[in-house]
Amino acid sequence: MGAVPLARVVRSGLEESVHTGHVAVCDADGRLIARAGDPSHLVFARSCMKPLQATVSLASMNELALPDREVAVMCASHNGEPVHLGAVRALLERAGLGPEALQTPPDYPLDRDEMARAQHPNRVFHNCSGKHAGMLLACVRAGWNVETYRRRSNPLQRRVRSAVERATDIDDLVIGTDGCGVPVHGMPLRAMAMLFARLARPERLGSLAPATGRAATAMLAEPYLVGGRHRLDTEVMRVTGDVVVKEGAEALICASIQPQGVGIALKVADGGYRAYAPALIEVLRQVDAVSGPQLRELETFARPSVIGGGERVGEVEPLVALRRR
Repeated sequence: MGAVPLARVVRSGLEESVHTGHVAVCDADGRLIARAGDPSHLVFARSCMKPLQATVSLASMNELALPDREVAVMCASHNGEPVHLGAVRALLERAGLGPEALQTPPDYPLDRDEMARAQHPNRVFHNCSGKHAGMLLACVRAGWNVETYRRRSNPLQRRVRSAVERATDIDDLVIGTDGCGVPVHGMPLRAMAMLFARLARPERLGSLAPATGRAATAMLAEPYLVGGRHRLDTEVMRVTGDVVVKEGAEALICASIQPQGVGIALKVADGGYRAYAPALIEVLRQVDAVSGPQLRELETFARPSVIGGGERVGEVEPLVALRRR
């Protein structure tokens, strides 16, 4: 089963490009509710795994009372705005560590304004620094080696792998290295959808349930800390208040519809980010997770502008059509 159209780019009435991909919609039992393309398409979870990685960090440090901002930034692929950097530094201070303990690659902020202000790349600027700071705090609290916190052999990363296996019912994960250096887990797209469904049904994760619920609650309470200015996941969480969304690299994006206990995983085949916002919002509309007024608030993401001569001359239109099981 091949990729299917998810979105098209229209300029001055002419279709210039079509982005294809795959969608899986599952419940917490792993039942496929709806699909587009191949729900068994293999993907690396990339940053969509951050809510579960943060869950493991919270559980390992036996700490659920951290402020929402600090928990949310542990789940973030943040813009590197001052509010994000402040939350990262607060986590490091709790661990008694400085920014030099981070093993994120030195980088510039994702936010254009902050990138222009940055004098040089910095480990704290990296969009994964919140996740890494949370991992460091977990290792300090648990008495594990902080210098090896990225390695597969570190107790924290072994616990992350066990949590992924429990959340996906898969014990033969593909293991690689993520962009920030920690292990990344590969699996069928439908397994990612089930994982996100289980974020809404944390009791399915056994002893991790309290920390799982804490991570999801913090993301919804502080959506700006998860992404930031002009970010899709931030805006969908802000507007809906009950749909947890996490962006990932290579145009993978996942959502957990908290009231329904349903998970969504969407992958644009060519990694084109301009396609995943209109495609995801259309999927959310088709599964009744967003209402009319909410769709109007999300219009700039649902139909991004195509610009010509400084003016809107077209848009990126959703094409995804879910097939119900």
